[in-house]
Amino acid sequence: MLDTTSLRDAYRALLDAAATVAGASDTKPAPPGEWNADQILAHVSLVNAATITAISGVAAGTITTYDNRTALDTWTINRVIKLAGGSTGLRHRIRLQADALCALGGPMLSQTEFDTLIPTLLLSHDTALVDQPLPLRDLITGLAEVEIPGHTQQLLALLPNAATTS
Repeated sequence: MLDTTSLRDAYRALLDAAATVAGASDTKPAPPGEWNADQILAHVSLVNAATITAISGVAAGTITTYDNRTALDTWTINRVIKLAGGSTGLRHRIRLQADALCALGGPMLSQTEFDTLIPTLLLSHDTALVDQPLPLRDLITGLAEVEIPGHTQQLLALLPNAATTS
């Protein structure tokens, strides 16, 4: 079993940040080449869907891969925003996906399943961060430790009094 407490906490922080940004009377525009709040949430939703797919594939005993390129595609991101109904719908979708990921990534799988190597391609800003097999557990813990907190900070940086860091 994998403890998903940190994953649940990461999603709670992300959703709190998203609600704060949505409720702000004014936000800073996204820096050039970066995403606005809805685009960030749509990206997270796509990453969540890919992770749920990988977990489900392992649970079903099928060969699976993990590739985040679809979650980086502007057309796909904008389509997800429209299909979800904007910010409110995206937050609702992410909340439900987080529940699913915590359930699927917790007591449902065996240690052997968590150790399953998944061919993984992770890109960021056209740079390959990972291009090798990773254990399924690393995909899940990567969400909790890197992916979701990073996007939480990205959302908070859109607030007018957010500290700028270089």
